[in-house]
Amino acid sequence: MERRIVITGIGVVTPIGTGCEMFWTNLLAGQSGIAPVQSFDTSGYNVHRGAEVKEFNGEDYILNLDAAHLGRASQFAIAAARLALADAGVEIGSLDRKRAGVSMGTTSGEPREVERFDDAYVSKNLDRIGPEFLELYPCHVIAAHVASELNFAGVNTMIPTACAAGNYAIAHALDVMRAGRADLMLAGGSDAFSRITFTGFARLGAVAPEVCQPFDRFRKGMIPGEGAGVLVLEPLDRARRRGARIYAEVAGYGLSCDAHHMTAAHPQGAGAERAMRQALADSCTSAENVSYISAHGTGTATNDRLETIAVKRLFKDAAYRIPISSVKSMLGHTMGAASAIEAAVCALAVFSDRVPPTINLNDPDPECDLDYVPNLARELRVNVAMNNAYAFGGNNASLILRKRELLN
Repeated sequence: MERRIVITGIGVVTPIGTGCEMFWTNLLAGQSGIAPVQSFDTSGYNVHRGAEVKEFNGEDYILNLDAAHLGRASQFAIAAARLALADAGVEIGSLDRKRAGVSMGTTSGEPREVERFDDAYVSKNLDRIGPEFLELYPCHVIAAHVASELNFAGVNTMIPTACAAGNYAIAHALDVMRAGRADLMLAGGSDAFSRITFTGFARLGAVAPEVCQPFDRFRKGMIPGEGAGVLVLEPLDRARRRGARIYAEVAGYGLSCDAHHMTAAHPQGAGAERAMRQALADSCTSAENVSYISAHGTGTATNDRLETIAVKRLFKDAAYRIPISSVKSMLGHTMGAASAIEAAVCALAVFSDRVPPTINLNDPDPECDLDYVPNLARELRVNVAMNNAYAFGGNNASLILRKRELLN
């Protein structure tokens, strides 16, 4: 019999709050974390806004490693991991460390370390860059730093599948748990705000000048952001034995690749539909039973239209009754952390029977004619939530989370 895997802890570091309680309160209130960029000078760009994490101090969470010698994404990841374990009521010392693992996703790894190298190169000061660069930059170090900080010696994986990476990491952790290879997994994603990311999307013309307004007729693009989200996953029987609070079951996932274009999604949303369909099959869930969808919802003209097409292709008439919202309207696009944070949103929606809004949605696009929960949060019985993430390279990942009461 397949092991049932549940979420018992949530840790988030986001532009609207650090920690589960503050984050959820601000999200339901429709608070935006988008503001003028503070971490670098944007005067050379034609866009100037981002979603940065304010007043974050890694030393508040990093107790065993040297925070000063860790990249920002690693600091976010460790903070989210510690917050998730505390939220789950897990005593680290009580764990068999060989059966406690980490599965993380990212888009850019530690891009600020590359920027530091580039600045030294341009200024002809490469002597300022030592061998520590090789210990700080590669993306796998984020998961390694989390494990090292917590003394976890089990499965350790980093999955850099861009903006879908958080969902991929949670899916991998689910596979590990189902196979009985771990007693507990920390799963999620982390990315730091950077000039590299900001410049890339700005040059693509994909960054909105003021606000992110998914599914709105006048949407002008996404807003780059940063943050981390980490979930504690453990077997249902273990969670019940220790009397843990269960947010939701991770019931299944679906992955697909468009194999269509490096940056553009399939014109009929075929890959996105396939990922959603596989997630329903893996979780033994019918489309009619989905209560809420957390959209990828970047606010770009193409993404929102194609995501709508994909949902309609799969759900048909039922698509019009399922509430869908995009929290990127408040958080910006937190890259590799996005779908991990959005998985936390789905878990909280399932647990609390409330769904967050899509803010800045004032004039719906006629081609985006579904229920996107405009501007106000909603009380809603959420038995099953679907979390969708679609990334460059055609990487698509969907998760299904299910209410505790539906567990056998």
